[in-house]
Amino acid sequence: MSLEVRYARSFLVDLKGLEPVAYERVYSFVFVECVEEKWQLHFLPDLRQLDDEGIFYRFTLDNYLIGIEIRGEIIKFLRVIPMPDV
Repeated sequence: MSLEVRYARSFLVDLKGLEPVAYERVYSFVFVECVEEKWQLHFLPDLRQLDDEGIFYRFTLDNYLIGIEIRGEIIKFLRVIPMPDV
């Protein structure tokens, strides 16, 4: 199964605003590991479904939440934000 990866403008804006170390980590994961290594969704850390339809998900990468939309074989990265302090 071949997945198509897309990026929302909001994701790219969020990415640009990250600290340099975080930017490098997220960039490497999203643009290199996800695209070149053909990762599987069930390997994403703390993957959680956000809606009843199974379209929107979030997962964690270091101290950041990454929101994605999955529609068939298309994965769209929506947001990357710092983990909230709880």
